[in-house]
Amino acid sequence: MATGGFLSRFLQLGRGRFGKGAPRAALLTVRVLSRAASRSQLHGTERSRVLTGKEDRFGGVTVDLSETGLAQDVSESEFSEILRESVARWKAERRAAVWLRVPIALSRCAAAASCHGFTFHHAKHDHAVLSLWLGDGRSRLPAFATHQVGVAGAVVDESTGKVLVVQDRNKTKNAWKFPGGLSDPGENIGATAVREVLEETGVRSEFRSLLSIRQQHQHPNAFGMSDMYIICRLSPLTYDIHFCTQECVRCEWLDLAELAQTHSTTPITSRVARLLLRGLESGFGHIDLGMEELPAVYSGTVYQLYYRQLPPPLRP
Repeated sequence: MATGGFLSRFLQLGRGRFGKGAPRAALLTVRVLSRAASRSQLHGTERSRVLTGKEDRFGGVTVDLSETGLAQDVSESEFSEILRESVARWKAERRAAVWLRVPIALSRCAAAASCHGFTFHHAKHDHAVLSLWLGDGRSRLPAFATHQVGVAGAVVDESTGKVLVVQDRNKTKNAWKFPGGLSDPGENIGATAVREVLEETGVRSEFRSLLSIRQQHQHPNAFGMSDMYIICRLSPLTYDIHFCTQECVRCEWLDLAELAQTHSTTPITSRVARLLLRGLESGFGHIDLGMEELPAVYSGTVYQLYYRQLPPPLRP
């Protein structure tokens, strides 16, 4: 009989024989059998106590402890022994690296893993990922993401030569700037700009192009990481302002010529304002970095390429 079936039958017999006042010994027996069932799922046999995972094309293996059948009450010492045998097997198989995903409920396993050379790679709200390099020489594992991405939208009304600007409530200086904020994971640059403009000003818009990129390292508001700040050109779909008073103290449609000359703005904003004036005068094709979606070669997905696109060839 399979372990799971035996355990289910045992529980049924236990409830019938002992009732609600089951002796402590019987409950302990159930607990031991439950842990034995988990070990059976984890290792396959008692002689093989090796964690299983998913292999990647770089010769590494990813082990998610939430998917291995590991008992939730596994002790640190017990897991350490399991990991010792697993690492020995991976070395024998000449694995290049191991990625160990540890759910927050099994955080004690991270301490055990550190005794075998694992180090923290990154963490999210419900788990941490540790890594161990098994290849020759210095570790060639990639570092975790080191940048945050902020996006602003310069909404230009071409019929009036005005642009939508705000003054942030949380800034020490009330300078005019383009509405914007941090990009969400998996969110395209243009989508971030459109969303942030709507949230801060109430104005609906659509993405046109990318205008500028600022890079700043050890940003104080990015936990000491690097920061990328991108400004996009947007076209308005609506014009009435209903700005968010929690984020902004002012919001206006301002003449681009005035924004380019005023001292009540940021260095980035004034420079982009002058760039937009050039676009109004000579055509935005001279300043825009357009976006084109292309198929990714290796992942089978698509990506967005922002670049100065060439004009179509002249027809004979």
